[in-house]
Amino acid sequence: MDLQLENTVVLVTGASRGLGAEMAIKLAEEGAYVVAAARSVASLAEVAERGHGRISIVEADMTDEESVAGLVDEVIERHGRIDGLINNAGIAPAGKFVDQDPQIWKDALTVNVLAPMMLAQAAGRQMIAQGGGRIVNVASTTGVRGKPYLVGYSTSKGAVVRFTEALAAEWGSKNVQVNCIAPGAFRTEAQKAVTESEDLLARRVAKIPAGRMADPSELVPLACLLVSPVSPFTTGAIFVVDGGESGKL
Repeated sequence: MDLQLENTVVLVTGASRGLGAEMAIKLAEEGAYVVAAARSVASLAEVAERGHGRISIVEADMTDEESVAGLVDEVIERHGRIDGLINNAGIAPAGKFVDQDPQIWKDALTVNVLAPMMLAQAAGRQMIAQGGGRIVNVASTTGVRGKPYLVGYSTSKGAVVRFTEALAAEWGSKNVQVNCIAPGAFRTEAQKAVTESEDLLARRVAKIPAGRMADPSELVPLACLLVSPVSPFTTGAIFVVDGGESGKL
């Protein structure tokens, strides 16, 4: 299937590793020009090396409003337009809620909610002016069903889900599609503590009907589809990708 991504321009945040890196690389393989954003320039450079000359990098800190505010302008300066935005960057502070410093929740809301909203607003202005575009917000299954010891994270990702639905409704007439992916258990660096422990891995997998954790490559095709122009009637959707775990609850 031709996703018609050739020469489109896509900004991917949190692109230095894990799901973000894999999405950036696959989009480049499909012919898109990708601007990969994250804090680690060294890791971004490694991603760009796998991007067939179609990935450029930009250092960005999602906790810094000024850094976030300039990202879309940087994309437009480099390419003259922005066709897709994947809000993938996020943090997942864990711990007992009763003991947590409120600053931890503020940080989670800043990175996971405020930054995607700012980027969507800036990108949306350009997309509306140029006649359309696609925004993909990466939430989590914790945004669909809250999880203990991840209260701040669950709250922020729940906000991303509602944000997606509301913005899709507001921009539906503007030819700007806004969708959300809610991943479950994926074998990323963020899950290293689980995947490297036989006991923790066995307990995690026992909760998943599919009987395993997923490889990041299994999320990439959906992300590419949603950021492509071939599904213009798909908007406001929340795609849960978790091997059946949420349905089991």
